[in-house]
Amino acid sequence: MSEATELDATVSSEPAIPVRDEEGHLNPDFIAAVEAAIEANDEAGLRTLAADLHEADTGDLLETLEAEDRGAFIRLLGEDFDYTALTEIDEAVRLQLLEHLPKEVIAEGLGDLDSDDAVYILEDLHEDDQAAILEELPYADRAQLQKALDYPEDSAGRRMQTEFIAVAQYWTVGQTIDYMREARDLPDSFYEIYVVDPAFKLLGSVHLDKILRTKRNEKVASVMEETRQAVLATEDQEEVARRFERYNLVSSAVVDENERLVGVLTVDDIVDVIQEEAEEDLRALAGVGDEEISDTVMTIAGSRLTWLVVNLGTAILASVVIALFENTIEAMVALAVLMPIVASMGGNAGTQTMTVAVRGIATQELSARNLVRVLNREILVSLLNGVALALLIGLTAWLWFDNIGLGIVIGGAIIINMLFAGLSGLLIPIVLDRMNVDPAIASSVFVTTVTDVIGFFAFLGIAALWFQLPL
Repeated sequence: MSEATELDATVSSEPAIPVRDEEGHLNPDFIAAVEAAIEANDEAGLRTLAADLHEADTGDLLETLEAEDRGAFIRLLGEDFDYTALTEIDEAVRLQLLEHLPKEVIAEGLGDLDSDDAVYILEDLHEDDQAAILEELPYADRAQLQKALDYPEDSAGRRMQTEFIAVAQYWTVGQTIDYMREARDLPDSFYEIYVVDPAFKLLGSVHLDKILRTKRNEKVASVMEETRQAVLATEDQEEVARRFERYNLVSSAVVDENERLVGVLTVDDIVDVIQEEAEEDLRALAGVGDEEISDTVMTIAGSRLTWLVVNLGTAILASVVIALFENTIEAMVALAVLMPIVASMGGNAGTQTMTVAVRGIATQELSARNLVRVLNREILVSLLNGVALALLIGLTAWLWFDNIGLGIVIGGAIIINMLFAGLSGLLIPIVLDRMNVDPAIASSVFVTTVTDVIGFFAFLGIAALWFQLPL
């Protein structure tokens, strides 16, 4: 092997320090090497380590670095820093970075990105910061990004890519192929070519495989397919994601209110939407808002406190029910020992049903058409599980306190509470959805309140009647 060949092989080989370990986490040795290069202001060393990283790896690395090192990381990489990495990091980290970078540097980095990635980075900034960055861009790019930012938040217009290929229906396949070979402003990757009329109204689309297998003299109109899944730019991104899932789409045209082609959505954008919506629902069910791992202590505390205060109110309501049976509890202390079991089992059962219901509403699988069938199913499930748990807990209470009556009382309360847990877990999300309230956010508070109040009332009420205790 010649000396030149050996040098080429060395340059193209994998870095000496692996970026990730066997479990897929960033390698601590790699992170330490990057931090050492930043501390030493070693531009060449840092570029050797990080210039060729995938944007996802760069994003993870940025989140791992200390806040004061992130700006230096970008500065040292210079033109080798891929601003697409900013779409891979938490919003808090991204905003902190953008606040400390010069506006002209940000604009230069965004100029090399696809429009959807540039909009994703800009949309969380304050309007004044957006305007300052856009002012640094060429007019055509500025107008393109501003138009996308004018669409509603979480809409298809915010997610779409404005780089696409559109041709006239009277073009031939040969003309289309020649255009794709010669044009310089084409998107980096695409799956379809769109066909428009002189007013730029969408007529149809042609898949690339059909273009390649059709003779050059054929008209595009003869091989195009009428577009049936065009997305309105103002349509909610969650609805669009559901359509991609339902029809197994890889890409979809985006049109304005006049049916003019304005952009295209691809499956990689929709995967991000699906992940975001799933994370949003999961956080909402737990009452933690839209907090991120990188958020500050005060931000997280404030986000969680609101729902904790609401839960405090519902807990007080449950305590009021207990206070109504103060004399009953005093007459039989064992009731106080067993009360948490009744509330806990009802709460867990209600959460199970609620989670399924919220997911069914989100995916439009739960509707008025199948509500009665699902309701009957949940009633039967609740009764079956209630009876099974009643036998188990009732037997435990009997052996524990040597009182068969206590076992019967708690068994009856468990059955009642399980039934109400199933009903509330299903019906509360549906009612909230009909009231245009996000069921993922508010359901858990109401379901917990119902199971606590019903559970305590049923248990203590049955005990008072069974043992003829004072109320």
